[in-house]
Amino acid sequence: MSISWLKSSKDNKSFRMFKNLGFDVFEINDLDKTDEKIKELVDQKYTTIVLSNEVASFSGDIINKYNKKKNINIVIAPRKLNK
Repeated sequence: MSISWLKSSKDNKSFRMFKNLGFDVFEINDLDKTDEKIKELVDQKYTTIVLSNEVASFSGDIINKYNKKKNINIVIAPRKLNK
């Protein structure tokens, strides 16, 4: 099982801990290309892809395409609330 995290390149907070620990955290510059990046990660055999809430809002394929596949897990990380 390979896990990746996907966030906006402008997002300096999401998944910082995972990146510091050396996990595969990918940054996307153009959020309109989110579906292309998800497909690329699936093609690279990532079975679990964790998306920041912001990135997830730019994907039309999450529910339509990957929700029904048993070997692909798409997780949308909840947004942190500022206190």
